[in-house]
Amino acid sequence: MRLCSNKWMDLQLESLTSVLEQADGRLRAGTHAAARVWPTGFDALDKNLGNGFRSGELILLGGPQGLGKTTWALQLARNVARSGRSVVYFSFEHDPQTLLMRLVALEAGEAGGIEAAGTSRVRESFEATSGPGGSLAERLGDVVGGAEAMVRVQEYSDRLLLHRSTGSTTSVDVIREAVDEVRKTTGQLPLVVVDYLQKVQVPDGSQIEEERVTRVVEGLKDLALEVDIPVVAVVAADKHGLSAGKRLRVNNLRGSSALAYEADTVLILNNKYDVVARHHLVYNIGSAERFRHWVVLSIEKNRNGRDQIDLEFKKRFDQSRFENDGQQVVEQLVDERVFVE
Repeated sequence: MRLCSNKWMDLQLESLTSVLEQADGRLRAGTHAAARVWPTGFDALDKNLGNGFRSGELILLGGPQGLGKTTWALQLARNVARSGRSVVYFSFEHDPQTLLMRLVALEAGEAGGIEAAGTSRVRESFEATSGPGGSLAERLGDVVGGAEAMVRVQEYSDRLLLHRSTGSTTSVDVIREAVDEVRKTTGQLPLVVVDYLQKVQVPDGSQIEEERVTRVVEGLKDLALEVDIPVVAVVAADKHGLSAGKRLRVNNLRGSSALAYEADTVLILNNKYDVVARHHLVYNIGSAERFRHWVVLSIEKNRNGRDQIDLEFKKRFDQSRFENDGQQVVEQLVDERVFVE
């Protein structure tokens, strides 16, 4: 007997037979399952996540203040857009021009290496009121990597959509409406990046942050499942997680235990120097300065594979980027920072 009727659909019930038929239909139509996998462009991370994030997943990114959460999230958005897919980036912290400057600096660094223009030099070109006029491309023409950066950004600029979000107006419903509009306009389902979760508006919300965060994280998880897209949300740390000498963990994400329960994947950034075991510093003093240039990106939770994996990526914050090709950490890590004079 076929368990399929309008009544069943009204109750949000679907038989396994129907699910099997849909999967078979996608494969027969040439829609491979790989289309549901979204590579992040960070090679070591993709390798450990089974090639990337998956549609229907909620991914959280946490880390101490100033350690590059926005840099990582924007680079992720750029990597996905450059691969040919659409992205909607909801920014509660930065205006679109600031994000554009960061992307130009990132692309200059990718094109010209460490000698290329940094963020400050790119900002000068954007904001200069004296000297030669002309377009941005002309202003950046004499900057190492500048011309190449503009070409690279223009290649994916139509696919990377920036939303100037505010804590007083941008709710989960607003995020959903924007995603629907992108789907109607482009015919593509976009990756969603929310920077950051605690600032999403909760209409008629409680004054208690834990309750507000619970509603937001549940809403973002529902959005990921219903629209069948990955949703990536940057998450702030609590006071304990921001304490000097403490390694940030998933339980230090600010606001609600629902963050750990609802998320499919949780990634945590820490400064490598702060979390490496003391003997790596004492017996190799030269390593101390080297470790300061790396972040540890830990896969703290992963419903679709391995977790408790520590990866490291080199910081190029002067160019608003990380190096994409990271590696697994080989040193012993600890939860307490050890100061070495």
